[in-house]
Amino acid sequence: MHKLTVVLLFGGRSSEHSISCATAGGVLAALDPERYTIIPVGITGDGAFVLEDNDPAKFVLTAQALPVVADNGTRVRWPQSASSRELTVVDASGERSLGSVDLIFPILHGPFGEDGTIQGMLDLLGLPYVGSGVLASALGMDKHFAKSVFQQAALPVAPWRTVTADDWAQAPGMAYAALEQLGLPAFVKPARAGSSVGVSKVSTPAQLAEAMTVGLAEDTKVLIESGLVGRELEIAVLQGRPGERTRASVAGEVVVTGRDFYDFAAKYQGAPGVDLVCPAPLAAAELAEVQRLAIAAFEAIGGAGLARVDFFLTAAGWVINEINTMPGFTSISMFPSCWLASGYTYPELIDELIAVALAHAHHGS
Repeated sequence: MHKLTVVLLFGGRSSEHSISCATAGGVLAALDPERYTIIPVGITGDGAFVLEDNDPAKFVLTAQALPVVADNGTRVRWPQSASSRELTVVDASGERSLGSVDLIFPILHGPFGEDGTIQGMLDLLGLPYVGSGVLASALGMDKHFAKSVFQQAALPVAPWRTVTADDWAQAPGMAYAALEQLGLPAFVKPARAGSSVGVSKVSTPAQLAEAMTVGLAEDTKVLIESGLVGRELEIAVLQGRPGERTRASVAGEVVVTGRDFYDFAAKYQGAPGVDLVCPAPLAAAELAEVQRLAIAAFEAIGGAGLARVDFFLTAAGWVINEINTMPGFTSISMFPSCWLASGYTYPELIDELIAVALAHAHHGS
């Protein structure tokens, strides 16, 4: 069997650098060395491409330690043109070839990785990769535009107003008026950040200024969103091969018991007060409907490969919260958990993502 050479690309310049490293650890441990030659390429916090160690233990995320890609002095060089797929590395002993690569697996979260930037670079180089392309990645990363596209596709979203840093500086009254219109409690979220970074719950108008400061520290625009009352459920989506249908997993539920909401510490550091339940207790008709909506959301942005679509189940029905085009992939993350409950093992899931990406690359789609 031909061994595939896969570049695992992780780290990056976003505030989710450590989450990406933790995901890389999980994926490195799950990739079968009999089937794959793995080239781990880390991106440092300032954007240098370095050759990393193929050592899953190096990237374990704990409450005490957040893994990072350190600058080890190596530099990975991308192909010189789209006619080559050869990567090289420069280190103290000179430049050497890393061989020709079959596929890039960019497990990057947040800006400079999940937002279409790295996808554009890989497209320019003619390198196939796992996951969504430039447009879907950029849309999925920007909550304002994703919601605009969902609304256009007649998919249910929470009412919101988008406020830019300039709006807030020049006419803060607009934000207070939006808050009044949307009702309390509301959530203030940066438009382009992930992992609940910069998100605040606003229960009184007096809390808005602080929430805006926190949100605008992450982005130049924030969304003020109606706080919805309901269950928080997530569906994992897997693209089919060319000619096959997109698949949706069983639903996972975020059950928040002792925290204000599902924040960074609960998502990645196992902080108490949040339980992930998968499969979530849902009636067959409810599950079928949310799976349909998840696939419709994925297709509305032109997604590829994989996504996780997050929902609220309110008294009025399902509402899409957001779509993640490169969801967290640590072993406790909802994306693999939902597929585990749907019949895939973690290694099978990664094999499938690679197979689907290569099938579409060969198919030219």
